[in-house]
Amino acid sequence: MTSENAGAHAPEQISDAAAVVFRGGLVLTMDAAHTVIDGGDVLAVGRDVAAVGRNLEVPAGTLEIDARDGIVMPGMIDTHRHMWQTAMRGYGADWTLTQYFVWNYLEHGRKFRPEDYHAGNLLSAIEAIDAGVTTSVDWSHGLATVDHAEAAVDALEEVPGRFVFGYGNIHAAPWEWANAPDFRAFVERRMKRSEMLGFQLAFDVTGDPAFPERAAFEAARELGVAVTTHAGVWGATNDNGIRLMHEHGFMTPETVYVHASTLSEDSYQRIAATGGHASVSAESECSCGQGYPSSWALRRHGIPISLSVDTSVWFSADPFAAMRATLSTDRAREHQEAHARGETVTNLGLRAEQVVDWATRGGAQALGMDAIIGSLEAGKRADVVLVKNERSPAMFPILHPYGHLVFQAQRGDVHTVLVNGRVVKHAGTLVGTDLGRARRAIEHTVEHLRRSLGEEEWLAGMHPEIPDTKVLDNPYTYTDYADASTHSA
Repeated sequence: MTSENAGAHAPEQISDAAAVVFRGGLVLTMDAAHTVIDGGDVLAVGRDVAAVGRNLEVPAGTLEIDARDGIVMPGMIDTHRHMWQTAMRGYGADWTLTQYFVWNYLEHGRKFRPEDYHAGNLLSAIEAIDAGVTTSVDWSHGLATVDHAEAAVDALEEVPGRFVFGYGNIHAAPWEWANAPDFRAFVERRMKRSEMLGFQLAFDVTGDPAFPERAAFEAARELGVAVTTHAGVWGATNDNGIRLMHEHGFMTPETVYVHASTLSEDSYQRIAATGGHASVSAESECSCGQGYPSSWALRRHGIPISLSVDTSVWFSADPFAAMRATLSTDRAREHQEAHARGETVTNLGLRAEQVVDWATRGGAQALGMDAIIGSLEAGKRADVVLVKNERSPAMFPILHPYGHLVFQAQRGDVHTVLVNGRVVKHAGTLVGTDLGRARRAIEHTVEHLRRSLGEEEWLAGMHPEIPDTKVLDNPYTYTDYADASTHSA
């Protein structure tokens, strides 16, 4: 047996290594028992995890990565990320959800060309793997044309990550675009649903008693794909949508309910009874006003949880920040509820370990992919992350590994990332990725948007003051239906 140190290899040799072993790390397997191996090894051969344990024997020529003083964990999984919006990173830092609807759907978002979609997706996909997110759901809900969808998928296929393409079009009725010939031709041509590129339909349910979304659900059923939907979003979707989905038989274990914040006990019970999964975006929910981050309510009903970052147009797209925000807001609500009863919380209901589970195994379960990803077990795909940073005073000592990941680590501490056995980041540097190309594409998109909007409008978007005449009681401009129930107060 021979093994060599990764530092002795050129980047292309690292990327093409036939076998990789992480040596001597604190291994969080995230298997069903949450097995932790201190001083453990993880061996990847080809696309799979071959073994997890201590002092593993490895094939000749195996690339060896020193994981001592680091945490080895499964790749993280993001179940809801509007990747195209990364082209406007941070632009909406001071937006409300209403302003997001106006600026992105009625103004800026309408000006995105297919090449702008490509640029945003390219940067977002690179950003994801750099941060240790090996699987991302691209909640692509601004696909005004099939050409936009083509460009979005092209970008995903150019980055060595694992993605699920959630096809959506906020500018048109889902019951129409999901049954349009050009959409069906696109699905036949591009959505082969491989392990590296999955497929979902992404649309919302307004609560219209006529339930026009039925035709979109039927399209998803015909195509054999899951539906991901923004549910329980103040001012947009509510209990009526959940009830209609349930009464018409379209709530399934494959359905992912994003946010699920402003819902009643009845809606949570319907989701739990039908085996659905939730995607919590705590940073987003805190800032935008979809409702209080819902993990505290979801836990009470036994609804499986996954995590997501939503959009870089506002937030960090950092999985560590997502874990931190989720745990912090859940605990804040637990204390708040107890104080309202005149009580004191003396034992926390949610632990860091569970939040790390949501960021890994929970995401795999939500996507129906837990047989191949979400944990470090022999036979599963080698989506592996090493969190290690010898230059950071915050990365030692590592005493409580789950707590360290949630409260101490950050994206800059991601040392090495494998996706499907391929090294895509090593020693803190991306491998085989042309970040300069992504930068140039984003620069062209920003130039286009500034020119199209005009400088006054461009600057106004970052300092929003929306007059009452622009406020959307119904953000879904493809329908005249509006439910004022969330505005009655």
